[in-house]
Parts: sequence; C-alpha cells; structure tokens
Amino acid sequence: MQVFGVTGWKNSGKTTLVARLVENISARGFQVSTIKHAHCDFDIDKPGSDSYTHREAGAAQVLLSSNRRWALMSEVGDEQEPELDELLQQLRPVDLVIVEGFKMGQQPKIQVVRPSNNTEVLPAEAQPIVAIASDETITPSDYRCAGPLLALDDIDAIANFVLDYCGLTRPS
Repeated sequence: MQVFGVTGWKNSGKTTLVARLVENISARGFQVSTIKHAHCDFDIDKPGSDSYTHREAGAAQVLLSSNRRWALMSEVGDEQEPELDELLQQLRPVDLVIVEGFKMGQQPKIQVVRPSNNTEVLPAEAQPIVAIASDETITPSDYRCAGPLLALDDIDAIANFVLDYCGLTRPS
C-alpha cells in the first residue's frame, strides 16, 4: 500500500482536496482509502443508539455492521493516541491511502497553502513535504519544500503528481 499525505493549517482546504483526489484517483481505477486525523474529541455515535449504549456500558470496541457498511469503534481511554503506522495496519490493502493531517508523520505530503488564511510555515518536523498546492503563486522553498508548486484547483495535475510520486500506474 502506498501512503501519501495532505497537510496544512486549519481551514486551508485539506478536506476538499482529499475528497477531490479520492474521486479523481478512484475514477482512474485505483482503490483508495483515507485516514483523517482529528485534533479534538469526536464521536461518530449518537446518544440513544444501541452501539452508543454498548460503549457507555464499557465495551472496549464496538463493531457496527449493516448490509451497506461496517464501522469499528475503539476506545482509547487514557492510552496514548495510536500512531499512523498502527492505524494503517487496521486498513485492508488498497492501492493508495491518502492521509489528512498527521503533520509530523513520515509519509510524503502535499501541503495546502492559502496565503490569505495561513501565514505560518509548518515546523521542520513536518517533513517530508514534497509539493505545495496553493490558490496563489508562491515560492515552495518559503514553506520548506524543494518540490513543485501545484495549482490547488488543478486536481488532474495534483493526482498525476501523487500517482507518479507513489509509482502507481493505471490498473489494467
């Protein structure tokens, strides 16, 4: 499985870019999965549902299944948040996993930069940043990137870059 990241500051357009990349790359015949890092406490379960009741009762894991999808919820409790490598092991094999967030991970990343919203440079620990996607003409090296500047609205070019970088060729 190839792993490639999309990172940047809050409200830079990461989620929109990830969704457009998944759509574009999937349409080319590749199997794509995603992992999204959330900085705040989140819950995909609703109070009153059976699975919520199971978790509230103390279940360490709850697997919810239907004829359309299934989801596994694992309680972390006081344990340390799992690292990206641990989370990747939970996925079934696909051609490409696009990771949103995980700024400090070792996966190659495109940084989304919107100078009107984001003026700070990511810390050096966020490397490797291999390309910048922006809605303005900027200098990638100003953002600790030796790679190219890609137009944020040119999804074909960004998808081509990701696939080339990962060595993925169109499935037969």
